[in-house]
Amino acid sequence: MVASGNDFVVINNSELEDCNLRLSVLTKNLCDRKYGIGADGILVLGKSKKAGIRMKIFNADGSEAEMCGNGARCAALPVAGCRLPVAGSKGISIETKAGIIESEVKGDKVRIRLTDPKGVKLGIPLNIGNKSLRVNFVDTGVPHAVVFVNGLEDIDVTGIGREIRFHKTFAPKGANVNFVEVLKDNLIYVRTYERGVEGETLACGTGSVAAALITAYSLKLAVSGAINVTTRGGETLRVYFDKCDGAFKNIWLEGKARIVYKGEYYV
Repeated sequence: MVASGNDFVVINNSELEDCNLRLSVLTKNLCDRKYGIGADGILVLGKSKKAGIRMKIFNADGSEAEMCGNGARCAALPVAGCRLPVAGSKGISIETKAGIIESEVKGDKVRIRLTDPKGVKLGIPLNIGNKSLRVNFVDTGVPHAVVFVNGLEDIDVTGIGREIRFHKTFAPKGANVNFVEVLKDNLIYVRTYERGVEGETLACGTGSVAAALITAYSLKLAVSGAINVTTRGGETLRVYFDKCDGAFKNIWLEGKARIVYKGEYYV
């Protein structure tokens, strides 16, 4: 499945129950773009006692992630490869390590409501190589560093992103790194270095939300509204939010998601 350029292999957990497989090893094999299927990660969907379905997310390097915004939007589609009951056109609730994610589905357009962000820090000074940077931080289900830049197309996203991602300030978990160029008050362009993939991806859902919220903080935007986020893959995601007493609530991420193909993989 693909959501805004993020691609995922989606597996029904019942397919794995009788298999003595290490999911970290399976994930690395599946995500290999030469010898496997090729993907940014895998989504394992199964039954949940707390929500409509449970989603486990594994990055391409085999590590398990707490949440994935674009992955959750894929999982929300009624035909996401998991034959479990779906609660009508309103979508389905999804259990993740970061909490319960609500969703709404209209055709190929999927909206998810994220858990409230935490740990906001603005203007963190970092020395990267021979440069001093001011970096912002927010946890939108997974940790994200946000850096405002001019001339985003000319930024070394992979090189600088890797140094920030592994910086001791964000140890031991590390952080995804989003480079943001503000085009208008309600339009930003974002490129993301993703931990676990260990490179730039065409989009990042939780990163788009992180970039939008930090932009709203920095520009002191209104108490509620929406910010359009143009991704490396070309799609513009939409982030909705309410702001109350300096905190963000009711955060939604909206964009397209679709199935590309179905098939069999030989272990």
